[in-house]
Amino acid sequence: MLALTMGDPAGIGPEITAAAWRTLRRGGPAFCAIADPAVLAPLLPISVVESFGTGGFADALPVLPLQLAARVQPGQAQPANAPAVLASIRTATRLAQQGIAGAIVTNPINKAMLKAAGFTHPGHTEFLAELTGAAGGEVMMLACPELRVVPVTIHVSLRDAIAQLTQDAIMKAARITNAALIRDFGIARPRLAVAGLNPHAGEAGHMGQEEITLIAPAIAALRAAGLDVSGPWAPDTMFTVPARQRYDAAICMYHDQALIPLKTIDMGGGVNCTLGLPVIRTSPDHGTAYDIAGRGLADPASLIAALRLAGQMAARRAGLS
Repeated sequence: MLALTMGDPAGIGPEITAAAWRTLRRGGPAFCAIADPAVLAPLLPISVVESFGTGGFADALPVLPLQLAARVQPGQAQPANAPAVLASIRTATRLAQQGIAGAIVTNPINKAMLKAAGFTHPGHTEFLAELTGAAGGEVMMLACPELRVVPVTIHVSLRDAIAQLTQDAIMKAARITNAALIRDFGIARPRLAVAGLNPHAGEAGHMGQEEITLIAPAIAALRAAGLDVSGPWAPDTMFTVPARQRYDAAICMYHDQALIPLKTIDMGGGVNCTLGLPVIRTSPDHGTAYDIAGRGLADPASLIAALRLAGQMAARRAGLS
């Protein structure tokens, strides 16, 4: 069974959780929500459980209860509820570390709301890395059926991303991605495409030197280590349909270089996966959507895709597929 965190209860998390259960209740994968039952009960049948993994799934969503401090008002940030939001993530992580939960699936959080309550991490990725003792080894992958992308630098400004780009950072992202594609995605010999940083991949140094000084040496070292790595690819052409057939994942230099093509190709089916952790973690590739929260307009497709992918990854790790 998968552990689904509550996310921000004032966002669309509760309604997409309900919609995901309705879609998956017969065919799975089964999941248990770690949340306040009072928020979910008006949306779907629930079964409050005393311990994770108990209760059925087809007739009611199992809920491991956590009580919120403040009444939920859809679309309105409530820092008083931040401790429960974080407790849900901690509980799911502990269950996965103990092997009780097959994977963690996280509903969207409002980072600004959490930071107002003292949260110091840029987001889920870094928080989960700290909780699991993998800080510094975490890598963010965004995946949909047509594309997988991994940004080397993540939640920093573009100016800082360029300053933080190093040969070691590129190699670390590629190695962790390669290992995850083998272990969790069942790809025996992953093909990695490494993007350039500058227009036309630097045009032989005429539009930037990073391809020559950082990216090409990283690719050469990875190839010497036995990885199937190509590049630097020109970023403006590597996401076309013919180009995507030539690799299993794209290693990108910064956040938007990776996420813009994926979200353009499949915003609804995109899934965020944290690689490099001792546990499996996926999440929908969108935020809390305060502007439509509580109005029944939220699309659950990305959460459903995240649950399905987590189930597939968990089955592979368990040797069941």
